[in-house]
Amino acid sequence: MRKTLLVASLLMPVLLATHAFGSEAAADAAAHANPIAPVLLELVILLLAAKLGGDIFERMGQPAVLGELLFGVALGNLQLLGYDQLTFLRYDPSLELLAEIGVILLLFQVGLESNVRDMISVGPSSMLVAVLGVIAPTILGLGCSFWFHPDESIYLHLFVGATLCATSVGITARVLQDLRQIQTREARIVLGAAVIDDVLGLIVLATCIGIISAASGDGPGVSLVMLGGIVGKALAFVLGAITLGYFMSGAVLRLAARFRVQGMLLTTALLFCFSLSYVAQSVGLAPIVGAFAAGLIIEDRHYEAFRARGTPKLHDLLNPLVTFLVPLFFVRMGLLVDLSTLGNSAVLGFAVVLTAAAILGKQVCSLGVLERGLDRVSIGFGMIPRGEVGLIFANIGATLVIDGERVISPDAFSAVVIMVMVTTLVTPPLLRWSLARPRRRSRQTAESPG
Repeated sequence: MRKTLLVASLLMPVLLATHAFGSEAAADAAAHANPIAPVLLELVILLLAAKLGGDIFERMGQPAVLGELLFGVALGNLQLLGYDQLTFLRYDPSLELLAEIGVILLLFQVGLESNVRDMISVGPSSMLVAVLGVIAPTILGLGCSFWFHPDESIYLHLFVGATLCATSVGITARVLQDLRQIQTREARIVLGAAVIDDVLGLIVLATCIGIISAASGDGPGVSLVMLGGIVGKALAFVLGAITLGYFMSGAVLRLAARFRVQGMLLTTALLFCFSLSYVAQSVGLAPIVGAFAAGLIIEDRHYEAFRARGTPKLHDLLNPLVTFLVPLFFVRMGLLVDLSTLGNSAVLGFAVVLTAAAILGKQVCSLGVLERGLDRVSIGFGMIPRGEVGLIFANIGATLVIDGERVISPDAFSAVVIMVMVTTLVTPPLLRWSLARPRRRSRQTAESPG
């Protein structure tokens, strides 16, 4: 009863404020009067939804991220019930910016909980997992698209297949953190494979765009030189950032320790994170790849001078930022889901088959695990979510045109979005189930020291 009254007392001012901003005219007037006002309201709504959803699902034995995603879905689709006062949440670029910073910080924190030696030790498995996780879904996606749309151009089938090859490591990383499994060898394989997957996905995407551009006459098309340049830039960034950063981070942090101003450890670490994220974006990779690399190269021993002065561990300093910004990303991911697309039976049928192909294709990648005794099922599940990466692929495809017609039809686009939504939502409970299996618990107990 007390909890119900508390929730009602929190929601009442939010709903009243939402009605005040409900019309576009009122929202525009408020934004012109003080641009921060709508953002403050959005933060109140999304943070409240994130914590309520996370609490409910943790009490049900599920990861908090699943509650954040589903509460986001609910907020984004209230107009289906006749309540359209929250539709503005989907389109505010300020909210998108905060959410993207949140997922960058999440991957930075995940990188801090790993190290270069551990990642190298699972390198061959990560490579095979990534390669199989790109090839199998792409082939299955091509087949599904051709089956449902035999009269469409080959370019549609190519792009649908390319969309299925993507992996969003943000969802998996958050689930592994929630379940305290981020330091297992399985987690390292998934994270390493996700970085390689991003490079391979970039190549597949660039190839499709090049072929379509050549067909439309808008560009030079794809060439071996172009693909070689993409691969070269991606490899140079990943290897260069990890190698140079690993040797430089200790010296930079020791230099930063000479400053007496407060907050130098966190500030210096964030400089690493944001710099490498920016460079990753500049070479065509996702910023989260740079953030993960930045976390990977910073180890506890690099900032011993700070620790000697009583400064908390970097992970602890980062926690308040992560707690604030990361849930915004996952609630916003849910906001982007449009449930009205489920009303079209043709779209729904294609989406169901496409989703099955997307899930099955990533299970094939578990065959690439070389080490014995590891949990291949959890590794396969960890590669399932498409998340924001899949949406980026789909949005790029929706802008491509040949002879005045869009390459990706509205129905195909809706099916791809449903696939992205489902693969994002099913990953947390699947990982929760697979990581909690008795076989895995007994093996971990046997391997744990003492």
